[in-house]
Amino acid sequence: MWSEPGAFEVAPGVHRIPLPLPNDGLRAVNVYAIEDGDGLVLVDSGWALDEARDQLEAALGTLNKGFEDIRKFLITHVHRDHFTMAVSLRRTFGSKIGLGLGEQPSLRHMLHGQDDQHVGDLRKWGASELAETWIKIMHHVDRGEALRDYEEPDEWLVRSTVGLEHRELEVIPTPGHTRGHVVFVDHTAKVLFSGDHVLPHITPSIGFEPLRPELPLGDYMTSLRLTRELPDLKLLPAHGEVTDSSHARVDELLQFHEQRLEEIGKAVAGSAFETARKIGWTRRQRRFDDLDMFNQVLAIGETAAHLDVLVERGELTRTLNAGVLEYQA
Repeated sequence: MWSEPGAFEVAPGVHRIPLPLPNDGLRAVNVYAIEDGDGLVLVDSGWALDEARDQLEAALGTLNKGFEDIRKFLITHVHRDHFTMAVSLRRTFGSKIGLGLGEQPSLRHMLHGQDDQHVGDLRKWGASELAETWIKIMHHVDRGEALRDYEEPDEWLVRSTVGLEHRELEVIPTPGHTRGHVVFVDHTAKVLFSGDHVLPHITPSIGFEPLRPELPLGDYMTSLRLTRELPDLKLLPAHGEVTDSSHARVDELLQFHEQRLEEIGKAVAGSAFETARKIGWTRRQRRFDDLDMFNQVLAIGETAAHLDVLVERGELTRTLNAGVLEYQA
């Protein structure tokens, strides 16, 4: 099982370390420890949880390393299961953090307490009742407590090369899953640290972030095509096992979204909310009404992302009616 704890060498000097996630269907997040002289550079960091911190410390111990040996964290995106452990460990050990520049607006929006855009989006997508439920649930969340593990990075990453002692990593922005997602390529070792951009068995959520871009699915598919233009690399994903071909999985993801666009185009029923209720969800084709609240929010956002691409392609029209976006063939 890929989520079992430990440190597993997946390329010369590169070790995959799965760390646990709380009540999450993904089960774990992969952190990659790269040997860098007498220290380490980590790609992603895990969620700042006591259990995850203990497992990370134990895994590093099998490499005869500790937290003090981590020189830098290279973070693929700002979601808490990738970013927050880095912030927690930096406070004690002084490790540096690099994060994609495209995450700057969302992170600063979170840190400085602006309004929750998810509420406005849900209303615009025709899910006003779900928006009210979201407000009630989020009202009981201590915002200060929720954000205590977030701070700005030491470095905002752009497309460039990060030089380590014995290797170079190319930084490539891949917006889509989030607007500032980046991947890292070691061309010498022929590996792609793909974060949540390319996952081996699931499709990442699109556009669920504090500041949603105008066309998140369009951004994602463009990023997939950019990744496809790279050499065929060993895929080191944030969730799931390592696989041999980045090209094979990128092709599957592009095909999936084209099929999903066709399906949603045929099912279009006014608002994104109404359309989402007409199609199946997850590989089990679950009914929308059987999803929990959080996954219903994701599903409506995904549907809206596909509908907006169909509008961009000229296959649908979109009008604003009493504050709700309505789509028609």
